[in-house]
Amino acid sequence: MSSNLAEDENVMMCCAACGVAEVDDTKLKKCNGCYLVKYCGVKCQRNHRPQHKRECKKRAAELRDEILFKQNESSDLGDCPICCLPLSNDDDKSILMGCCSKRICIGCDFSNQLRETKEKLQKKCLFCRHPSPNSEEEAKLNNMKRVEANDPVAICQMGVFRYEEGDYEGAFE
Repeated sequence: MSSNLAEDENVMMCCAACGVAEVDDTKLKKCNGCYLVKYCGVKCQRNHRPQHKRECKKRAAELRDEILFKQNESSDLGDCPICCLPLSNDDDKSILMGCCSKRICIGCDFSNQLRETKEKLQKKCLFCRHPSPNSEEEAKLNNMKRVEANDPVAICQMGVFRYEEGDYEGAFE
């Protein structure tokens, strides 16, 4: 595949209108619409425009679509530390581990639960291997330890806990 790309670049090293080759003293400029063909000057570009117009518009539309519909490489939440896939912005598709404040995708969490159930293992955090809390109180105590360590995710989570309890002023402390 790379050899085809090199061949394409070598073919396009001359002006599409007059055939002048690109050398040290002659620099060719790419078409601003499609970036596929090169011209030695504005005069050649204008002369070749009727032949190139249809192909240029088609390629320009393809480039526009590629930019418009390109998926983001990652989300604002980052990547799952286990599988390295981008985390979804949907909270239902990831889980926040209270012991280490890591957000893990629901797929990794599910596969870990299957493994623990199948092998009859104690439930542990997938990232730090800390035992899972048995109660809501234990989870809050774990979160307080992270808050005391100045973990920004844990501090935010503590604000959510307080807000849900109705302590609106405490949620912003």
